[in-house]
Amino acid sequence: MNLSELINNQFYEFALIIFLATLAGAIGRVLRQPLIVSFIAVGILVGPSVLNILNSEHEIDLLAEMGIAILLFVVGLKLDINLIKSTGKVALMTGLGQVIFTSVFGFGIAMALGFEWLESLYVAVALTFSSTIIIVKLLSDKKEIDMLHGQIALGFLIVQDIVVVVVMIVLSALGAESDRSVGMDLLFVFGKGIAMFAVVAVLMKYVIPRVTKQLADSQELLVLFSIGWAILLAALGDFLGFSKEVGAFLAGISLASTQYREVISGRLTSVRDFLLLFFFLDLGSQLNLGLMGEQIVPSIIFSVFVLVGNPIIVLIIMGIMGYHKRTSFKAGLTVAQISEFSLILINMGMGVGHIDEETLGLVTLVGLITITLSTYMIMFSDQLFDWLSPMLSIFEKKKPTQAKELEDDTEKLDVLIFGLGRYGKRIATALEECNLKYIGADIDPALVNNWTEHDLNAVYCDAEDPDLGEVLPVKKVSNVISTISDVKVNIALMKLLRHQNFDGRIAVTANNDDTVQMLKEAGAEYILEPYKDSAKKVAEMFSHKVEKDEREEEQQEKDNEEAKSRKEDDAA
Repeated sequence: MNLSELINNQFYEFALIIFLATLAGAIGRVLRQPLIVSFIAVGILVGPSVLNILNSEHEIDLLAEMGIAILLFVVGLKLDINLIKSTGKVALMTGLGQVIFTSVFGFGIAMALGFEWLESLYVAVALTFSSTIIIVKLLSDKKEIDMLHGQIALGFLIVQDIVVVVVMIVLSALGAESDRSVGMDLLFVFGKGIAMFAVVAVLMKYVIPRVTKQLADSQELLVLFSIGWAILLAALGDFLGFSKEVGAFLAGISLASTQYREVISGRLTSVRDFLLLFFFLDLGSQLNLGLMGEQIVPSIIFSVFVLVGNPIIVLIIMGIMGYHKRTSFKAGLTVAQISEFSLILINMGMGVGHIDEETLGLVTLVGLITITLSTYMIMFSDQLFDWLSPMLSIFEKKKPTQAKELEDDTEKLDVLIFGLGRYGKRIATALEECNLKYIGADIDPALVNNWTEHDLNAVYCDAEDPDLGEVLPVKKVSNVISTISDVKVNIALMKLLRHQNFDGRIAVTANNDDTVQMLKEAGAEYILEPYKDSAKKVAEMFSHKVEKDEREEEQQEKDNEEAKSRKEDDAA
């Protein structure tokens, strides 16, 4: 068998592609580069622009679509319904605001660069949409998908996906003859969408709980059912005129209320990551570098517009709505790239004769630049925020309102607990048994909602937020306990509290001896070790310290009164 026959054999072709992806991923990891960039680079390498050895486009595309379905299914599976209520407004406002801003200004830039009005319209719309798949994967890898900025970003990305449907119907109507008007087409699609939601809602209430309970004895069958359900609803969403993402996301939400969601999510993570490899390979292979021609300068202009302009409009809208600049900034970074939908839209425009291959080359190059650079921006968002933070204050109200603040007359508290996970909850329970007053804080709004639903005092807050004192009653507590095991966060928290002139006791958590040593070097006075210190022991320790403080305060007041009395006697 010669080399040509080897390459044309699908099994050997897949073996070679997976080997190249593994090699590129390993090299990227050594160089500390995101895996997404490595996989897209492999797609370009095996695609028509370089080696041109990818012959199984349909098979790769099928696996990619399955990966997309499972990714959005897992996200929907973990969705906190209460969080939808709190982030729905900002997601809608930000999503629509960014779409309008990008399309209007993008159209103006395209016209200024000499494009025809119809070409300008296509380019402007193509710049509008961000990649739900890439963003969700990056946020999931950083474990930020459940944080406030991750949930807001997910919300306005879903808004974008719905707008995509509307835009494609309108643009396709410009070049097609149809018996129905554009308005009727839109009404027809949304009518089918409402029917789909209604059917799924009925299944959620009466069918899915019984089915999952019957399948729970076999985890293999439960996982198989979950994959089948995700792909089925993704296909249904696509058939009804919506995106596959919307259908798969809805499938995840339909199982989110079951008691098996954590088991399903854990089992699907590896499957999701493997199948998503083919999505990024497929995306890279579609980036035909030969079409780019003389579009270098316009592509750089449009790329800068997307990378800078889109995040700025999100910062402005969320700032007006009262969100902290850190939350607004990290949510804004998620729209700093264009989507795979952009390429689909441009290909659709070519199909109806509205645009030519040069426009496709332009959008392809913008996609390559923005997807690559925005990946780095999101991966290093914390460092980027620290660098830009002083300049971002103009996008924030003097007193942000969206992170729940406490009133000035809040009574004095004994303990402030950072980290509302299991260890934090056990400590809170133990503090209550010792009759100590406390308040909890966490960057994960799902945990905050869980605490407040159980009538526990808790607020949303970032332990690394420089404006910590504006959100939490730091001056009204005498002790701070961090149950967060991340040494970097704990060191940052200690620095912030000292900067706020906090003179109380600070206890931080460590999971191993190396972390203990690092915290000691950073000046930690009290270090908690969950595997050694029980929650009751921690509560009793702080109870004794609080009682000691109270005795010292009483003694100090008594001494002051005696000194005052002696002074009055001497004066008499």
